Amino acid sequence: MLNKKIAAMLNDQVNKELYSAYLYLDFANYYADEGLNGFAHWYEVQAQEERDHALMLRRYLINNGEKVVFDAVAKPDKTFANHLAPLEAGYEHEQYVTSLITAIYAEAFAQKDFRTMQFLDWFIKEQGEEETNADEMVKNMKLFGTDAKGLHALDRELAGRKYAPSKSAPSM
Repeated sequence: MLNKKIAAMLNDQVNKELYSAYLYLDFANYYADEGLNGFAHWYEVQAQEERDHALMLRRYLINNGEKVVFDAVAKPDKTFANHLAPLEAGYEHEQYVTSLITAIYAEAFAQKDFRTMQFLDWFIKEQGEEETNADEMVKNMKLFGTDAKGLHALDRELAGRKYAPSKSAPSM
């Protein structure tokens, strides 16, 4: 049986991951409207990954006898002045998600809930990768995105991203 505080934090994280998917679809909409379909595609794949994270957390809760409660998904409220802004917002959001996962892990440690800590180990590693990818996107846009040819090349590169569920992820 999960500690009630940890269960509540995990349930909240399910909802935060669904918001992340919603946010990234909003970024995809922005880029599609701008004619940058590669960037839009990259964020569509990112949204799929965030949805997968929500499902993993949901399954963990269910497998531990906890009821999952869905909250309303908040409407993304950002407007973007340029092509860099969504990328910077994405990097900031990934740092925020890392802080949430870290807080759950810290509570699991405090409660000596080693099973939840082991489950969250994958998410800790994943968030490191997510932050690195988001930071790289920002850096690439700053380096190449101000030039039309560079922006076109970045867009084409991002269009090649393939969705693949992680083979090492906790089972859904």
